[in-house]
Amino acid sequence: MDNLHLLWGGVQTLATHPTAILLSIFGVAAGIVIGALPGLTATMGVAILLPFTFSMDPVSGLLMISGVFFGGIYGGSIPAILLRIPGTPAAAATAIDGYALAQKGQAGLALGVATISSFIGGTLSVLILIFLAPILAGFALKFSASETFALAVFGLSIIASISGDSLVKGLIAGFAGLLVASIGLDPMGGFPRFTAGYTELFTVPFIPVMIGLFAAAEVFKSMEEGELRARAMAQIGRLLPSWPQLRGLTGTLLRSSGLGAFIGAIPGAGADIAAYVSYNEARRFSRTPENFGKGEIAAISACEAGGNACTGGALMTMMTLGIPGDAVTAVMMGALVVQGLQPGPLLFTDHAELVFTLLAGMLFCYLVLLALGLGSLRFIGRVLMMPRSVLMPLVLLLCVVGAYAINNSVFDIGIMLAAGVVGYFMQRWGFPASPVVLALIMGPMAEASFRRALSLSNGSYDFLWTRPITVALLALAAVTLLLPLLRRRKGGGPGGTPEALPATAAGKE
Repeated sequence: MDNLHLLWGGVQTLATHPTAILLSIFGVAAGIVIGALPGLTATMGVAILLPFTFSMDPVSGLLMISGVFFGGIYGGSIPAILLRIPGTPAAAATAIDGYALAQKGQAGLALGVATISSFIGGTLSVLILIFLAPILAGFALKFSASETFALAVFGLSIIASISGDSLVKGLIAGFAGLLVASIGLDPMGGFPRFTAGYTELFTVPFIPVMIGLFAAAEVFKSMEEGELRARAMAQIGRLLPSWPQLRGLTGTLLRSSGLGAFIGAIPGAGADIAAYVSYNEARRFSRTPENFGKGEIAAISACEAGGNACTGGALMTMMTLGIPGDAVTAVMMGALVVQGLQPGPLLFTDHAELVFTLLAGMLFCYLVLLALGLGSLRFIGRVLMMPRSVLMPLVLLLCVVGAYAINNSVFDIGIMLAAGVVGYFMQRWGFPASPVVLALIMGPMAEASFRRALSLSNGSYDFLWTRPITVALLALAAVTLLLPLLRRRKGGGPGGTPEALPATAAGKE
């Protein structure tokens, strides 16, 4: 009840700050635009706007960058659905079913489901932050190197669920991604590996590779396809799901929101991991898992609810423990310190009124996100009506700008174009791109955590079976890997997510 009283007080305080309300709306709108542009992430948006908050009052400044954070995570789903170009790494999972549904002339439905799911996932995560912050954050603290390694292995096991018709091709793609992920500085020794003398490769250029595999590859693919595909894409369809459809998503929304908030609370995890894990669990609980990858709205809902719920989880760890949950909250933590607020257990005690005003403002940010998202769907859908001769060069230009903007490096543009060529041939030969992206996300996390855990246990592997959370996550990973094989043996269909199917099906329409 104390929390409810404090929250109501926060709402009343926020109502007397019109500047904070206007800056929240601006932040969400700016975040959506930033998230929708390939290569521009929520982290970059928050970092760019951070200096402008120094002269603002704490409520206005922090709510503006919170709006950028929330809008950035959601905005990545827009190009992922319309053009199969994930605006952010988290939207790569959304692209699998979102683009497939757009190919069926139901882009509006896909965008509507993504918007509503993002709103529900984000709102529930903020409510979890309000009422369960100390409990969940305390549990997240139990994640040492061994538990983080097990979480990464569980994430890698999802490759079996997103491998398409051929599990072998999916595993090959995932293994190739792990090989690429090994390029760069050794996580323990700090010496370069497989860099061929290029300092630009000291850190794996993950975002240029992702842009190339999804966006540039799609541009190259479109060059050999006829106008039939463009006409199929230009059908927006209805914008919102029906009530029975929305009611059928209730379990998926609740489960994915909980998963996203929990994963977000784990330091080092992020929205991309939450989106893929939520996708896998939605497929596991689905009565029709064979529809995943073919335009299943439950898959879109799971990815967006999980990815956006990650925001509240990351903020929870940062605000209650002083440990940033991801890169964005690391930047936001700096903003809190600049405003004279020290993140940690005493933040909720010493500055309760301010904290709950911020939390009320975060709920308002998600209301703004819902209104802006749904209000702009028709306008956004007009992107599909553009002639291919105009659209595809613009997409390629965005790819180049997005790849360059990360490090202001022409080298990254070359990486992006090379990944685009590889992605094009992967589509031609039926290899899914999502396992590569997943391996690039999880690979470094798994390696670094495993080696740290091994070092902490003095070279003993007993942490693999003596820590309960580690054992549980590794067991889940084994189940996830074996389920597709069991479905195949029972003759229940491929049981995968045929990522290459949307383009093939579109070519037949």
